Amino acid sequence: MSGASLYIKKDLKITDVQVEILMGIVNIYSLVGSFAAGRTADWIGRQFTVVFAAAFFFSGALLMGFAGDYATLMAGRFVAGVGVGYAIMIAPVYTAEISPASSRGFLTSFTEVSINLGILLGRVSNYAFSRLPLYLGWRVMLGVGAAPSVLLALMVFVMPESPRWLVMKGRLADSKAVLEKVSDTTEEAWERLADIKAAAGIPSDIDGDVIAMPKKIGGGGGEERRVWRDLVVSPTPAMRRIVLAAVGLHFFQQASGTDSVVLYSPRVFESAGITSDDEFLATTCAVGVTKTLFVLVAANLLDRVGRRPMLLTSTGGMVVSLVGLATGLAVVGRSPEAQVPWAVGLCVASTLAYVAFFSVGLGPMCVVYTSEIFPLRVRALGFAVGVACNRVTSGVISMTFLSLSKAITIGGSFFLYAGITAVAWVFFFTHLPETRGQTLEEMARCSAWTTRP
Repeated sequence: MSGASLYIKKDLKITDVQVEILMGIVNIYSLVGSFAAGRTADWIGRQFTVVFAAAFFFSGALLMGFAGDYATLMAGRFVAGVGVGYAIMIAPVYTAEISPASSRGFLTSFTEVSINLGILLGRVSNYAFSRLPLYLGWRVMLGVGAAPSVLLALMVFVMPESPRWLVMKGRLADSKAVLEKVSDTTEEAWERLADIKAAAGIPSDIDGDVIAMPKKIGGGGGEERRVWRDLVVSPTPAMRRIVLAAVGLHFFQQASGTDSVVLYSPRVFESAGITSDDEFLATTCAVGVTKTLFVLVAANLLDRVGRRPMLLTSTGGMVVSLVGLATGLAVVGRSPEAQVPWAVGLCVASTLAYVAFFSVGLGPMCVVYTSEIFPLRVRALGFAVGVACNRVTSGVISMTFLSLSKAITIGGSFFLYAGITAVAWVFFFTHLPETRGQTLEEMARCSAWTTRP
């Protein structure tokens, strides 16, 4: 959508405010999908919830591709937004639940790797399709997104179900079979099964292929109300710290201005003095390449270096990069009639540095960390709460950036984001304990949630 928005504005002759809404409203729409995904994942399982996400992505892409006016385009954004909500919740939860502790960070971060790879491919396709006639180019840019959705839906049928969800439904034999496939040894599979049973409240002496689950574990409306009570209404001190950590992490990830840098990178580069559409798309492709490369670096380091060191390094680097970008934009803004090559270079370098630091820590950390810290019984809905905060914040940031830039200048906007990101560093340092190397069941018993990290 970042590249396509340039052509949508020209073709449909829409205003900057309409562009803001078009870009950011998908985050608000995704709230529907994220909360529905929590309930769906607990009802029919993690595996087939992915099919729901694929169906929404497919329908949304086709609607946007065949849109003849702004209203139809917004309808397509709504459908795609619901799919975003489903996907952003279910992908990391499923991956975390099926992964061994030793490689969970690496595997869960591949959600972010895939997102960035998709963004990069989208930018490359935008560049390729920009040669098409104006009325056709942006429609192909958006409609081509239907193709990966079909592949995703088909791949679901070779994916195993989450062993933890199977235990919640009393299907112990099926859970053990999955654990034997994803564990190094049979003994490890048995140990993981025993930990999951304990977390689900199943006595260790109860065994069998399928067992009847107690009503308070097996599901139903009463159980969902208990989950919301434990998460929001009357949480324990430990649960309160977990929820605060998750919500704070998701809030600051978006409040740091990442959507303003990624979605509006053509506008940012235009403000920096880059003028042609080809240059816009080429520089945004460079942003996509940088994000993808550095999230791969993060995937390889998360389980070796740890979550806290990478998160703090990432956030600190983002503060410096945002200050550099804001400074460059402020200098260019004060010299509208003259080219300031060093300031233009500073803007481009700072943007690339920002996305590099974001992708090596704060970017993948939201899905990795939030999927780890919630206990089994509240994990799906707990993750949905974090995603809701993420999407609302993202929507506010992306739908106000152009207006904010006009009010306090584009340079001032990024100085504001730098200040927010500095506050985020302090929050992460004081509220997020290390989780590397612990199983999901050990995490629920971690004393760090009742003491300061």
